[in-house]
Amino acid sequence: MILFPAIDLKDGLAVRLEQGDMARATVFNRDPASQAGEFEALGFRYLHLVDLDGAFAGRPVNAAAVDRILETVSIPVQLGGGIRDMATIAAWLEKGVTRVILGTAAVRDPELVKDAARAYPGRVAVGLDARDGRVAVEGWAETSDLPAEDIARRFEDAGVAALIYTDIARDGLLKGLNMDATIALADVVSIPVIASGGLASLADVEGLLEPRAAKLAGAITGRALYDGRLDPREALALVAGRR
Repeated sequence: MILFPAIDLKDGLAVRLEQGDMARATVFNRDPASQAGEFEALGFRYLHLVDLDGAFAGRPVNAAAVDRILETVSIPVQLGGGIRDMATIAAWLEKGVTRVILGTAAVRDPELVKDAARAYPGRVAVGLDARDGRVAVEGWAETSDLPAEDIARRFEDAGVAALIYTDIARDGLLKGLNMDATIALADVVSIPVIASGGLASLADVEGLLEPRAAKLAGAITGRALYDGRLDPREALALVAGRR
C-alpha cells in the first residue's frame, strides 16, 4: 500500500481546493518543488501531482512548476490535469513523469486511454472523480451521466496501471475517505485502485490497512498533511509495519 502526498498546482503554487472549487483554494507552499523535496525527505515513495489550471484549460499550464519538481526529487511522480492527447502524454513521460493520469479523456476519448496504455505499459492511470457516483470531467466543472464503475470496466483489459477514485464531495474537507465506494469499485475490476478525497487522520490510514481494503493499492493525502492533522512519520511507519 502506497501513501501518495498530493501537490496540487494553481498559478505555479501548491494549493488545496475544497470540493474541487477553484474559488476555494488555500495556498500551502509558494515553492512546490521545495514541498516535493520535503515529502521525499520524510520518506514518501511516490508523489501525486495535479495541474489544476491544466484540468480546466484542457492542456498543461503549470509545466514550469512540474519541471522544477522533476528536477528536485528522485522518487516516482504521477501527474494529472490537462492531459488529453498522445503528444502531451509522450512529452510528460519523456520528461520523467513516471505515470500520467487521464480523467476527462477516460470519458470523452476512451480509445486514447487504451492506445496510450498499450504504447506505455504501466505508465497510464485513469482518474475517476465522482460526484454522487457519477464521473465529473473538465476539472470537475461538468458531471457526466456515467457511473464510475461503468467507466472502470471499459479499461479492464487495456493495461491501465491504476484507477484513482476521488469522492469530490469529500475532497479537501477532511471528512474521511469514502471507503465503501472505493472498495466497491475495487471489487468489480482487477485494476489496482487508489483511494482519494477526504483522508483526514491516522484513523483513515488504519482503515486502509483493514482486511476489507486489501485490494486497494494506496491512497492520496493532501490537506491533512499540510495542516498537521496527519503526522507523516506516524502514517508512513504504520504503512511500513503492515506491508
